[in-house]
Amino acid sequence: MGIVAILVVALIIGLVIYGIVSFNRLVSLRHNLKAAWSNIDVLLKQRHDELPKLVTTCRQFMKYEQETLEKVTLARSRVSDAMQNGNLVELGAAETMMSQSLGRLFALTESYPDLKTNESFMRLQSRISSLENAIADRREFYNDSVNANNITVDAFPTNLIAKWFAFKTAPLFQVAESELADVNLDQLFA
Repeated sequence: MGIVAILVVALIIGLVIYGIVSFNRLVSLRHNLKAAWSNIDVLLKQRHDELPKLVTTCRQFMKYEQETLEKVTLARSRVSDAMQNGNLVELGAAETMMSQSLGRLFALTESYPDLKTNESFMRLQSRISSLENAIADRREFYNDSVNANNITVDAFPTNLIAKWFAFKTAPLFQVAESELADVNLDQLFA
């Protein structure tokens, strides 16, 4: 066997090994992405289950705040619909609506001293706030996973393998710009 044949065989073996390693990396990234989304999904479902309890508790005290309670319920419904549809853009908008309506609800509780001291309300408020923080952390982890996946899928030469085996980029889980802006306290208490 000549030196050229040895080089050709070595090149082919190198390309096959590179293809296998790249394919396995893409599979690993895809599974990490699914796991990251599952973590968010679990937290969203937990919060989804806690919100009716919060609304029921608040309803007992906040007889004149029906509009705020209805907004929380509507936001909950929109989050649920977006999750079922797998639409991350719609979910981001629904999450923004949810955060705003919960912020308004928690701000309004200042006007209801009996509600603020109600043990059930305090526990639910703490639980939902904890879930909100966990969702934000998981959203960051998910978006990091999306970024790693998308870079690998788009970068040359792994993009050739990604196209060959139909690996796709994934959308980021983004919230509306309004959620990133400073909180207008006057509007919350209006």
